[in-house]
Amino acid sequence: MADNHKPLRKISEAFKELEATVNSQTPDDLEVSSFSRACSLISPLLGCLGFAFKFAEMDYVAKVNDLVEASKSIGTLQAMVERDVAANTVKKGGSHTGNLLLVKRGIEMVKVLFEQILVTGNGVLICTMLLSEPSARIQMQSYITASAPVILYIDKLFLSRGLGVDWGNSLKDPASKAYAQVFAPHHGWAIRKAVAAGMYALPTKAQLLQKLNEDEPSARIQMQSYINASAPVILYIDKLFLSRELGVDW
Repeated sequence: MADNHKPLRKISEAFKELEATVNSQTPDDLEVSSFSRACSLISPLLGCLGFAFKFAEMDYVAKVNDLVEASKSIGTLQAMVERDVAANTVKKGGSHTGNLLLVKRGIEMVKVLFEQILVTGNGVLICTMLLSEPSARIQMQSYITASAPVILYIDKLFLSRGLGVDWGNSLKDPASKAYAQVFAPHHGWAIRKAVAAGMYALPTKAQLLQKLNEDEPSARIQMQSYINASAPVILYIDKLFLSRELGVDW
């Protein structure tokens, strides 16, 4: 399928461009336009996560759109923050700088989500390494043959009772950890409870990958690429705030 139908690839490539800028000799040249464009690519991903992150998607899209508008008259993120500092409007509702902070949290939440998804899939990598050894392949094939009827029997135990067998394919644990780490500290009790309830309606990992037009191996590559590229971008934005004693927890 063409790359323009691969949201994960578009996201990872856009953030690699941002990473290149913040790691360059002129990190303060990071443009509002390129930053907001890259961030806008994350919006469809949030939409794929369903009700649990609907509030985050709507809020994120609104904040990114504000930065898109700001890019028409402001060149860089540094200049944008400096303008709000000079006008004493940094923490005023709807300020560009405040919206930048909220967008940064969206970027970070997706980073943690991807990290948690990859952690749950490390068993696949272990099996891949084992299968590279000839003796291991023989033993693995023996295990595969012997375990098949056992697995089938256990599946029948669950399915015959309507219990399902896709619990390990759930995104609930990765998404819950990402939300708890990034968004929960800034949300009140009512929002936290609504999100917790929505976690049970998340798509499975397989369903998410289908929506993103990815298979698991390619998705793992793009997720890791995004994790690596977004980390210095997040750090750069944090420094924009902390170096001006603005804080990042409001």
